[in-house]
Amino acid sequence: MKDYSEKRDFHRMQVNSEIEITNSKGETFIGTCRDLSAAGMQLYVDRPVVVGEELKTVLRPTSDQFPPLETVCEVVRCEPDGEGFLLGANISEVTR
Repeated sequence: MKDYSEKRDFHRMQVNSEIEITNSKGETFIGTCRDLSAAGMQLYVDRPVVVGEELKTVLRPTSDQFPPLETVCEVVRCEPDGEGFLLGANISEVTR
């Protein structure tokens, strides 16, 4: 029997990189992208975000060999985690 992680449609990569996030009000803040897959990402932020909110994100690579990953995503989960919040976000569009 497959365990839960093997039932996912896309493999998740552990990232733990700084990510720039812009909410629907145009406010930009910094979070941490904890993991990334073709369909979504897990973000750690210092403020709660409403489920259903559309976010624009920019994940910059550590090297100049690759362009930044820019997405539009929808928050599907927001739960307290220590001093901040863990967001689950579905990627609806990769803009770059």
